[in-house]
Amino acid sequence: MKEVVNPDSETRLYIFLSKAARRVVRWYGLSKELESLSSRIFQEVDFNATEPFYYLPGALQQGKFNLFLVCPATANTVAKIVNGIADTLITNSVAQATKANVPTYILPVDQTQGRITTILPSGKALELETRQIDLENVRMLSSMRSIHVLQNSSEIKSISTGSSTVKP
Repeated sequence: MKEVVNPDSETRLYIFLSKAARRVVRWYGLSKELESLSSRIFQEVDFNATEPFYYLPGALQQGKFNLFLVCPATANTVAKIVNGIADTLITNSVAQATKANVPTYILPVDQTQGRITTILPSGKALELETRQIDLENVRMLSSMRSIHVLQNSSEIKSISTGSSTVKP
């Protein structure tokens, strides 16, 4: 993200943290890193509101953003999106963005079949196996209008430079 949001860039980054993301950021000690990327950091209060207040779903509907990036997206978030459940700030914002045809980029964490290793805040490695249902949900997500599924975080830079394509 630092490559995308540098002092010479015209890109303005707004960071919206779900309630779960706020806990993860705290566990991994990433608050200072986020603050170095943007002074515009908002935390979910409910599916429509943040602290400090910013009405993200409405801003997306009104075209105030060129794109919406969800990174990372948990299996739970992906499942809600593909099933039309809009009960969190992020899932409601995706629903509103796609209704308004705002290009929406999503980086699902569970999109590779097999075992993955993740590192816990303690530094300990944890092996997990991606469930079949999670892979099916990512496949369905990739076929949704206005949504582009990212394969890895390196693709984010191509979004900000406009060299990535989105389905109409």
